[in-house]
Amino acid sequence: MEKEEIKENLVLSSITDRSVNKPEVDALVEGPVILVKKSSVYVDLAPFGTGIIYGREFINAKDVINKINLGDIIKAKIVEAENEDGYIELSLKEAKQALTWSEAEKAIKAKTTFNLEVKDANKGGLILEWQGIQGFLPASQLKADHYPRVLDSDKDKILKELKKLVGQNISVMIISTLPKEGKLIFSEKDNNPEEKKEILSKYTVGDSLDCTVAGIVDFGVFLKLEDRLEGLVHISELDWGLVEDPRNLFKVGDKVKAKVIEIKDGKVSLSLKALKENPWKEFEGKLKKGDIIKGVVIKYNKHGALVSIKEGVAGLVHNSTFPSEAKLREKLELGKNYNFQITLFEPKDQKMTLVYLE
Repeated sequence: MEKEEIKENLVLSSITDRSVNKPEVDALVEGPVILVKKSSVYVDLAPFGTGIIYGREFINAKDVINKINLGDIIKAKIVEAENEDGYIELSLKEAKQALTWSEAEKAIKAKTTFNLEVKDANKGGLILEWQGIQGFLPASQLKADHYPRVLDSDKDKILKELKKLVGQNISVMIISTLPKEGKLIFSEKDNNPEEKKEILSKYTVGDSLDCTVAGIVDFGVFLKLEDRLEGLVHISELDWGLVEDPRNLFKVGDKVKAKVIEIKDGKVSLSLKALKENPWKEFEGKLKKGDIIKGVVIKYNKHGALVSIKEGVAGLVHNSTFPSEAKLREKLELGKNYNFQITLFEPKDQKMTLVYLE
């Protein structure tokens, strides 16, 4: 027990003595293990200080931690730059995920092909999985011999044909990554780069286009621009208001107007909300830090509660402003109005933070 206390004192000393800035949250770091306890692991991250794996992160990586010995060099991801005890909080699970996303990006650049099993199908395409990450293969990215040929583009018939591919293995390439959504986008097509470049040359950022909904997924909507070309409207670009599930707003075959907001790496990113009036503009010059406002609680997330003052204009009440997350949810009930004070208001960036007033 005394040895552990001595080691912990050395750990605390290294934190106190350091005079360099720590790397940022989400950065990958590595160092030797200097102490292993029943519920925590300490890692020397000199010259930045000492890292710790504990709590939920310790439980999530228990199978790996059981094999760790003093002196082992481990790679981890920073989840908090400095906690209340002065340690850099680390995650082994997050590090593994970050490395996987890095591999996916390399696979895109190298145009690596993978032979993957079709796990499921919906009216927009196929569901695949790569290294534990779920991905979507839009129907428009299928090769001709797999593309569903049905009369009148009947959605139920298309789904029936796509379902026939479930359980089969097909060769695909990763064409896009969405780490925040935990999703990948695949293509079965071996597209001719020059042909794709020629197709994309017809489009410019800022264009308003008439499109057709070709596929709906958790993280957004795929729109058909023309044969052999689709664009993605990320869920954050569907509307100024909160969108929980794109399927509640759209169905395959719907006609919509979208704006091109980016053309990069052979992909087209689109926005629907860019063609609608920005509700934040109404409050420019009218609201500021310190103002008292009334708002309705519309959603909880891992950071706290989202409060809306108008459709499309919402701010965050952080968990840290309450004794606990449970207390926040007890005080701020969904659907109810309360008084709040603004602590940050940046309408140009659509950012607002609030504190609850008793």
